Amino acid sequence: MDLVNTLLEKLKNPMIAAVAALVVGFFFGLVWGWGIQPVEWVDASPELLNKEYKRGYLQMTIDSFLVNSDANLALQRWQGIGEEASLLLQEISTDPNTQNKSAVDAFALLVSASVPAATAPVEVPVSETSPAMSYALIGLGILVVAAVGFFALRLLRPSISQTGEATPAQQAAQLSQDAQQTDYAELGLATPITQSMTTYVLGDDLYDESFSIESQSGEFMGEYGVGISDTIGVGDPKKVTALEIWLFDKNDIKTATKVLMSEHAYNDPAIRQRLEAKGELVVIQTQKPVRLETETLQLLVTVADLEYGTGPLPPSSYFDRTTLELAIWPKNNA
Repeated sequence: MDLVNTLLEKLKNPMIAAVAALVVGFFFGLVWGWGIQPVEWVDASPELLNKEYKRGYLQMTIDSFLVNSDANLALQRWQGIGEEASLLLQEISTDPNTQNKSAVDAFALLVSASVPAATAPVEVPVSETSPAMSYALIGLGILVVAAVGFFALRLLRPSISQTGEATPAQQAAQLSQDAQQTDYAELGLATPITQSMTTYVLGDDLYDESFSIESQSGEFMGEYGVGISDTIGVGDPKKVTALEIWLFDKNDIKTATKVLMSEHAYNDPAIRQRLEAKGELVVIQTQKPVRLETETLQLLVTVADLEYGTGPLPPSSYFDRTTLELAIWPKNNA
């Protein structure tokens, strides 16, 4: 179960989810197209053959015309060869090894006397596919488009604005940029492996941040992030009442998670019961660190800024904005 939870946590990253969807769709298409129900070509034209086989087919067409004198059949076969037919006929005619040149000349005369028929469009071969195959391909296409569209939306969300004003995501990015990071060295602590600021602003309904953890040598160690865990009330924008913090360690099959809850949500038994399965429940408080630990890593979360929304909902029930500082250390150094 822990492994499944780990995979689900990884799929929260939109890039990973998009790549996974593309890979799964690609292999599903291969298995279906090559193993379960491969495409069967019917009535294929000689035009699809390589040059040598086309020449052999034309030579047989000439020999057949010599035997049965069926002009219509000969012209039909000639048309099937495509644009290279004239060049191949010339090569056969001038080849000193060609036998029965009189038959070749007669065929050439037939073709030259029937130019409109000989140059008529060649019917393109089609493949026979069952309705099930068609539906599967349509479904696969929808899956791929949806995955790519979701990823593009997540990637481009800071730049989407219908009014020309800064979007909530843009406001959040600016607040994170302006926030001052803690100098842990001044506090007598080791410098974190990585340190990030992230901000949620009311209206950013797609809020979901993730960050990679790498050693000084560039080795991948894990990931961490924060996203929307629960909302309260109805209508848009969403009224976020809890945020989920997670820490993934490549050396630990279990992903550590904690849920930062508003004061109202933390004191509401129904909401607590709904969120208990997601991880340890913690009431959000400014400047009160929250620690997550895995086998080799630990994450320190500090609420640098917090402002509750106001309105018809209960006091201190949802966030208007909150800025979190996330810092990672090796477990034995912090």
